[in-house]
Amino acid sequence: MSFSLLTVLAVIIGLVGIAGCFLPVIPGPPISWCGLLVAYFARLQAGSDNPITRTCLFVWLGITVVVTILDYVVPAAVTRLAGGSKAGGRGALVGMILGIFFTPLGMIPCSLLGAFLCELIVEDKPAGQAVKSSLGAFAGFLLGTGMKLIVSATMMYYILF
Repeated sequence: MSFSLLTVLAVIIGLVGIAGCFLPVIPGPPISWCGLLVAYFARLQAGSDNPITRTCLFVWLGITVVVTILDYVVPAAVTRLAGGSKAGGRGALVGMILGIFFTPLGMIPCSLLGAFLCELIVEDKPAGQAVKSSLGAFAGFLLGTGMKLIVSATMMYYILF
């Protein structure tokens, strides 16, 4: 594979897409798809045997759209199944962000704590129900993040190879 400026740009965009799977302000899979598109044009420009076809681009665009929509549906559904609220889901997200950047505990314990505190304080639930709800909110977050990460990592594979 020849390393052109477009190839380097595709890899950078792909890495940003993977980071976006964890950071809520960056839409991971759509950005990863943009990296795949740049890789397609880089290989087209280089005249190489292009394993990324137009069909491949459209299939990954469809997958990206579906996963992006599911990312809004799945966490909320899992949270509701566990008896959680929107506040618990938001608490899990805020806790994860704080855990990544501001505390030595890490994102998983802080995500659980954020969901628990929101269920306990904002929704005024008893501690037992708040624990169950926070675990549901966290499980929903993990499912959504896992879907995005699998899709973005697979697109990164296509970008690199």
